[in-house]
Amino acid sequence: MKKHWSKFQYLHQVVQNQNIHIKGTHSYYSDCWDNGFEDSVVRYLHGDEVSKAWQPRWEVEQLYIGDYVCIAAEAVILMGGNHNHRTGWFCLYPFLDDIEQSYQGKGDTVIGDAAWIGMRAMIMPGVTIGEGAVIAANSVVTKDVPPYTVVAGTPAKPVKLRFEQDIIDKLLALQIYTWDKAKFEALRAFVCSNDIEQLIIAEANYESGE
Repeated sequence: MKKHWSKFQYLHQVVQNQNIHIKGTHSYYSDCWDNGFEDSVVRYLHGDEVSKAWQPRWEVEQLYIGDYVCIAAEAVILMGGNHNHRTGWFCLYPFLDDIEQSYQGKGDTVIGDAAWIGMRAMIMPGVTIGEGAVIAANSVVTKDVPPYTVVAGTPAKPVKLRFEQDIIDKLLALQIYTWDKAKFEALRAFVCSNDIEQLIIAEANYESGE
């Protein structure tokens, strides 16, 4: 199939690696110019077609991706801990006979609901990206990103909050991305707006049956 900027993959339809956990059915990757999410975006994660036949020599870190996550073309999610390069050793070369000693895990990588990962951004191992966060194009994320925060640069640093902190707190309290499909669709017009008070009222009315 010819590659085109309009092409994308729903992650729940294409992910096969058991160490990648996809929440819901809406998260997507824009596979415009590469070989798709698992082959091009996720790097150094045990469980692909080649490595799944290997016996892991340490605990395999997991990748968790929330619902409504938007991942732009050519982004990279780097897994695999320190890749067996011990920077605290005088020689950081990954000698095979020291492979277990040289490995240091970084923990699971988590991308929260409704986050947006920009084109060619790189997510380093063990990072947690909060709900609604935005990662600017070409950024390298080395630290956790709070919910509804825009980060940019190498290494990525906060640029701004998408909303005032009190609005962010209210959004998180609503737990929008735990709603069932019927509730989300009923309130989608309020979610796709910037009036927090109307959203809160609409959610309360829905729960009360009004």
